[in-house]
Amino acid sequence: MSTLKIPSKYLLYILFIFSNIIISKTIYVNNTIQLKNALNNALPYDTIKINKENYQFNFLEIKKPLTLVGINSPTFDGNNKGTILIVKSNYVFIEGINFQNTGYSFTNDFSAIKIDGANNCSILKNNFTNCFFAIYLAKSFNCSISNNKIVGSQKRQTFSGNGIHLWYSKNIYISNNFIEGQRDGIYLEFTKKSTIEKNISKNNLRYGLHFMFSDSCNYSENIFEKNNAGVAVMYTNNVKMNGNIFRNNWGDASYGLLLKDISSSEIKNNYFIKNTAGIYLEGCDRNSFKNNQFKNNGWAIRLMANSMENTFIKNIFLGNTFDVTTNNSKNYNTFDKNYWSDYNGYDIDKDGYGDTPYRPVKLISILVENNKTLLILLRSFFVELLNLAEKLLPVLTPETLIDNHPLMKINI
Repeated sequence: MSTLKIPSKYLLYILFIFSNIIISKTIYVNNTIQLKNALNNALPYDTIKINKENYQFNFLEIKKPLTLVGINSPTFDGNNKGTILIVKSNYVFIEGINFQNTGYSFTNDFSAIKIDGANNCSILKNNFTNCFFAIYLAKSFNCSISNNKIVGSQKRQTFSGNGIHLWYSKNIYISNNFIEGQRDGIYLEFTKKSTIEKNISKNNLRYGLHFMFSDSCNYSENIFEKNNAGVAVMYTNNVKMNGNIFRNNWGDASYGLLLKDISSSEIKNNYFIKNTAGIYLEGCDRNSFKNNQFKNNGWAIRLMANSMENTFIKNIFLGNTFDVTTNNSKNYNTFDKNYWSDYNGYDIDKDGYGDTPYRPVKLISILVENNKTLLILLRSFFVELLNLAEKLLPVLTPETLIDNHPLMKINI
C-alpha cells in the first residue's frame, strides 16, 4: 500500500497552521476599551466575541488574523468622524455587527470597513447604516462579502459613497447582499475574476452596479431596481451577465444596462422590465445577447453606430415603445430568431418562424434619436403613415437591420 509523502518544505507550514488552530482562544469584550485591548493583545487566529453594546471609535486597525463575532448585534459607531475599522491582515473574519455613522469627506474615503492590501478575508451578516462607504476593498484578493445589509441615508451623490467598493482586487465573491440608498450599490474598478450573484441593489443615487476595467467577472441572479441611472459596464472584456433582473430604472439618463466599450462578453437570460432603455450600447463589439426578455421598456435596445459584430438571438421583445433604435443607416450586427410582439407576419410552412423578415427599427425611433421633442408625435396617425412608408421602402432606417427568422410564439 502506498503512503502519502509530504515534501519536507511544507511540513513546517502545515504544523504552523495546525498549531494556531489548536492554541487559539476566545476573548469576550463588553466596552470599547476592552475591544481595543483585545485587538492589541490577541494572538493570531484568536476569536473576539463582542457583546451587545455601543462601541464608539475611529480608525481602529486589525493587523493580525482574527475573527470578530457580534453577539446579539453590537454597534460600532464612527460618530461621524471617519473610517471605523481598517483591516491590514490576511484571514480576518467579521460577522454580526452593526456599523453606523462614518461621516463623509470629499478627500478621504471614509468607510465602515476598509480592507487594505489584505487577502482571504470575510465580511458576513453585518448591517451598515449611514456610512459614506460601507465596505471598501483595495488591493485585496480572495475575499468574501455575503449576506450584509447596507442602507444609506443621503439624498445627494456628493455626500454618499458606494455600498461595496472594490479597487484593484481579484477573486472577490459578493453574494446575497442588500444595498439601498448609496451612490453606487456595487462599484468595481481594475478588479478581475470576481463573482457578483444574488444581490439586491435598489434605490441608489447613481448606479445599482458600476464597473470599469474589470475583466473576466461573472454577474448572475442579481436584482437592480429603481436606481437613478441603472447599471453601467465600461471598458471591460469577457464579462458574463446571466439571469439578472433590471427593473424600473427610469429617468432622462437612465438605463437598465449601459454598455460602453465592452467586447467578447455574454449577456443572456436577463430580464429588462420597465426601464427608460433596456440596453444602451456604445463602442461595443463581438458580444452575445441571447434569451433575454425586454418588456414594457421605453427603448428595449439603443444600438449606436460604433457597435459592431454583436449578435441578438432568441430574445423576447414585448410591448416596448421602441424595440430597437440606432443613430446610423448602416448595420453591422446580427438579429435572428427573436420574438417581436409587433410582428404580424405568417408561418405557412409551420416551422415556428415567420416567413417574412421583421424590421425592428421604426422611422420615428430614428427621428426621436436625433430630436427627443418628437416623442410628442409618437401616437399620431401621421407617424403611423411615416412608419408604414419606411417599412415598404427603407430610406432612413438600416436596410440590413432585420430579423430574417422572427419567432412566432413564445412560452412565458
